[in-house]
Amino acid sequence: MSLTIRGSAKARDQPSCNGFFCRMVCLPKCIFGGFSRVMGRRNQYQPSELQLQHPQLLHPPVVPEDWAFLVSFEQQYGTTHPFFYACSFMQALKIAEDEHKLMFMYLHSPEHPFTPSFCSRTLSSELVVQFLDANFVCWGAIADRGEGLQMAATLQPASFPFCAVIAPAAGNNIAVLQQMEGPIDPAELVEILQRTMEEQGSAFGTTVRGREEEHMRARIKEEERIKARAKEQEKLRADRQLREEQDAAYFVALQRDQEKENLRNARAQKPIEASNQTNYQNPRQMHREKQLGKPRQSSSVGEAQYKETITHGKDTQILIRFPGGERREHNFSCTDKILSIYRYIDSLGLPGIANYRLISSFPRRVYSFDQMGMTLKDAGLHPRASLFVELL
Repeated sequence: MSLTIRGSAKARDQPSCNGFFCRMVCLPKCIFGGFSRVMGRRNQYQPSELQLQHPQLLHPPVVPEDWAFLVSFEQQYGTTHPFFYACSFMQALKIAEDEHKLMFMYLHSPEHPFTPSFCSRTLSSELVVQFLDANFVCWGAIADRGEGLQMAATLQPASFPFCAVIAPAAGNNIAVLQQMEGPIDPAELVEILQRTMEEQGSAFGTTVRGREEEHMRARIKEEERIKARAKEQEKLRADRQLREEQDAAYFVALQRDQEKENLRNARAQKPIEASNQTNYQNPRQMHREKQLGKPRQSSSVGEAQYKETITHGKDTQILIRFPGGERREHNFSCTDKILSIYRYIDSLGLPGIANYRLISSFPRRVYSFDQMGMTLKDAGLHPRASLFVELL
């Protein structure tokens, strides 16, 4: 009698996965498709604590195909054996995924000459039972019927008894990490399974945890993206509100400046009208004054008053607003350069006003170093404008 092991011992002749031996097997549609049909009955197959202590209670007659292996095994070899899940292959694989364990699969061939010794001495050994129950999800099937026949046709064992260590893989595939064919004693079986767990279980035993962590990272990334989008939208709303407030303040200031300009023009117009009235006299009044010897009043006073109302060449009015709320108004010539405004602000000697630039908010335009040589008229600041001092 001999044992054939297809696993780490022949890793060089087999494809590898993540640096370890594995054989990728595509499951038949009849096995993979049956998963959706049995998942609805999963809670029915979950054993209770009492059933774990008394496996003989796990024989419901409603699912004879899933229970055929256990019934056959216990009739011949008793109830001392690893806990085999009485369910479909795909459901057992899903349970292994949920519990983050590898799956131990046994294909039972009742008529094979090596089967009796393997079942009575190896599978019924207390050492094997304790090790498998603690570290694996076990599933068994009869090799010549049902899913057992389908798995035998898929894995094509060369001899029986046939055992394999299975791990889930992407799509309709499974990863066969280790397979043993022929008789094997309990200590040797535990040693092979232990070595398989140590060498290859790290690559496949954490598959579900890796998927869960990947899903968690994806959820966290999505939440961060949503938060970033909300933060960006909030910033856009704040910027829009700030612009609206600045525009409203600009329009209020513009209205006030217009009112002041109208009032100033009205005050300037009164001396001119008075001068015109002084210069114009009735001929009779002039003749009477001449007869009375009264000298005619010169219009020089009115002309002086008129000249005082207009500053020669200063035809551009600039209102300058500072960050602290202070405002300064100054007249420039339309041919003056933007540099003249900067020189005027620097001459004020206001504290904290050192590195800055000038901005008009409606329409918004920045007047910085590149615009220093522009005239006020070319810059669109003639005949009047309002500028904001923005600190850098």
